[in-house]
Amino acid sequence: MAGAVYIGTAGWSLPRADQHRFAPEGTHLERYAQTFSAVEINSSFYRQHTSKIYSKWAAAVPERFRFSVKMPGIITHELRLLDCDELVCTFLDQVQGLGDRLGCILIQLPPSLEFDASLAGAFFEMFRALYDGPLALEPRHPSWFACDAASLLVNYEVARVAADPARVPDAATPGGTPDLKYSRLHGSPRVYWSRYDDGFLGHLASRIVNAAQQAKAIWCILDNTASGSATPNALDLIEWIGKAAIS
Repeated sequence: MAGAVYIGTAGWSLPRADQHRFAPEGTHLERYAQTFSAVEINSSFYRQHTSKIYSKWAAAVPERFRFSVKMPGIITHELRLLDCDELVCTFLDQVQGLGDRLGCILIQLPPSLEFDASLAGAFFEMFRALYDGPLALEPRHPSWFACDAASLLVNYEVARVAADPARVPDAATPGGTPDLKYSRLHGSPRVYWSRYDDGFLGHLASRIVNAAQQAKAIWCILDNTASGSATPNALDLIEWIGKAAIS
């Protein structure tokens, strides 16, 4: 596969039932990173982490490993992308503690935030002046899936997340920049709880292998963590990708 493929979960806790599938020694992050290639940090949405903390996490993982970091909710949900320049600067200063282990920044928007070309353009113009790395956006209002929103995301090299369950049909497929494909699987039909079956994972693996022929990076994060299903699903997905790659 030409593109880099990053498979992981939202957070690196190891469910007791699956701990035997990981190395026996080390912290949960160290054990997790010996098996997975990536993790999504969601705690940054709720609270700040210092650059020192990010540096500590970066030092605990192999060179190949990458972190995706979720943008703070105060920026996306409270200020709704408006007048947030200082907070964005602070957030970016903090995550630079990850160094070259920073693989992507994730922006998740509230379902009530409609697409506004002027607001979105100003935000991404500001953001791109500060950060030129991989950027993924998970919009949840239907207006973000229209042509004008798609064009804006391409212009600013932003990947639109493919989400499951999808709030609108187009939300099931990735959009935006063709260089980055980012999927977030929240669990379906019961969000955060439902476990994906082999049929779903096998089909997903084929899509990932095909996408890797064109995109520079493909991310797939399992977020059905409430029931402990994310970890076994992610482990099984890696196996399915191996099968799909040689078929």
